[in-house]
Amino acid sequence: MAKTLPEDRVAVIGLGRFGSSLAHELVRHGTEVLAIDSNPALVQEHSEHITHAAVADSTDPVALRQLDIPDFPCVVVGIGTNIEASILTTSVLSDLGVPQIWAKATTPQQQRILQRVGAHHVVLPEHEMGERVAHVVTGRLLDYIEFEDDYAIAKTRTPDEAVGRTLGDSSLRSKYNVTVVGIKRPGEGFTYATAETLVQKGDVLIVAGKTPDLERLANLT
Repeated sequence: MAKTLPEDRVAVIGLGRFGSSLAHELVRHGTEVLAIDSNPALVQEHSEHITHAAVADSTDPVALRQLDIPDFPCVVVGIGTNIEASILTTSVLSDLGVPQIWAKATTPQQQRILQRVGAHHVVLPEHEMGERVAHVVTGRLLDYIEFEDDYAIAKTRTPDEAVGRTLGDSSLRSKYNVTVVGIKRPGEGFTYATAETLVQKGDVLIVAGKTPDLERLANLT
């Protein structure tokens, strides 16, 4: 009889800083997590706070089959410093037919290799965080998240020209080619923005658009 497993489950391989943080956050959001590492001490350290934890060699397809890894809809390879183990593990997961393989890379070269051996998504946490902080440190953006093709969402203060006007009247979208998607008043939470939203001094805006356009808007504040 086939086993019935919940759909909302993720296997995380590698319990370093990235993998363990990811596993704990997934559990906090109600996801069933199987955490795997070859280091028994790390598995023991995190076992009380993660749904399931196991000591295993992730480069061994037999070991991964015994842990039902092919039945998981998503597996994250969080191995960082051991590049060989990261690549071999990703390749094994691809051979096992895992539908969604996420992998951590430390360099663009490793990113390309992981994509070639079967990773569907590759993240470079240190590189991406560096880019994010650079935009905040060198400009007037309060926060910044970039996606693809130089498109981003950012948090910025309200430019003086928009204060006391509705978003529709301020024409920020047509003048700066950005879309205001949310607004936050001091002491209040974020709310969705509409053309009728009245902008006040001290408001914080969540804006979306091309990175140069976002930075141009932020430099007005």
